[in-house]
Amino acid sequence: QLQLVDSGGGLVQAGGSLRHSCVASGSTSSIKSIGWYRQAPGKQRELVAGISSGGSTNYADSVKGRFTISRDNAKNTVYLQMNSLKPEDTAVYYCNAIYSVWRRPDGDVWGQGTQVTVSS
Repeated sequence: QLQLVDSGGGLVQAGGSLRHSCVASGSTSSIKSIGWYRQAPGKQRELVAGISSGGSTNYADSVKGRFTISRDNAKNTVYLQMNSLKPEDTAVYYCNAIYSVWRRPDGDVWGQGTQVTVSS
């Protein structure tokens, strides 16, 4: 069973930085990709950044040049470095993993989410 624990949220002033961590445990070898999502009050959950098992990355246009997703395979951890934060980055941030299941469709699992609040 694959599990994710994410951490790193907090309160920061505009222009500041935060780093999220997402630690995977269990069947980590089955992971195909991990993404960071966020959901602001009254809005749909959106993909912020993703990284595949091969190392390719993708970002939402709104965070390009400010956020960086990276991973440490030895620690089964994916990071989201967030710089130059803006009030509109305020949201609950979740990590999500897509994993392969033998002879079945891919599965996905979510972290518990952490609040990021950016004050102006």
